[in-house]
Amino acid sequence: MRLDELSRRMGDAITIEPRAFLLRPETTQRERDKFVDYTQSWMRPAAMEPRAKFNVWRSDAPAPSGSIPAQVAAKAMTSFDSTLTEGFERALLAAYFTDNRDISDWQVLADIAGETGASGSQFADYLAANTTDLTQNVIDEHNEAVSLGITAVPTVVINDVFPVQGAQDVELYEQWIRKLIDRRTEA
Repeated sequence: MRLDELSRRMGDAITIEPRAFLLRPETTQRERDKFVDYTQSWMRPAAMEPRAKFNVWRSDAPAPSGSIPAQVAAKAMTSFDSTLTEGFERALLAAYFTDNRDISDWQVLADIAGETGASGSQFADYLAANTTDLTQNVIDEHNEAVSLGITAVPTVVINDVFPVQGAQDVELYEQWIRKLIDRRTEA
């Protein structure tokens, strides 16, 4: 939401390039009660970002078992149908935080692709054929983030060198970016 606003304000002066970061790189089944308790923590960022919709986990779906499937699916959509990438990424966030769906389930990911305008079955076939390469890409991006000292989501890396961890106000992002732009034009 904030990066959308930043992009709207700054237009062509910036490029936003999503990268993978795995909050749960390992695949493990989490105890449902503990996971539901954990989702209470979503209310803090929800209060900070009124346009975002977060719900404490209330569906019957199991807790996602890890981050890799959703990250792989997001990468897959970029090459499967790049015109649907942004909508798919938004749908992934809504599926997890609002609808409380298990976005570590490959069928759920194919269903979300179908809901965003892709053929769910063709997307599932594409995922199956490309999972190994896409997973490696996700792992490489995650490792790059770790090497930059990134430990949190969200993290915005400005100019490939300046990591800003945690959600910040749009005005603060804009201020930092404008300073960098000014320094470049002065040089």
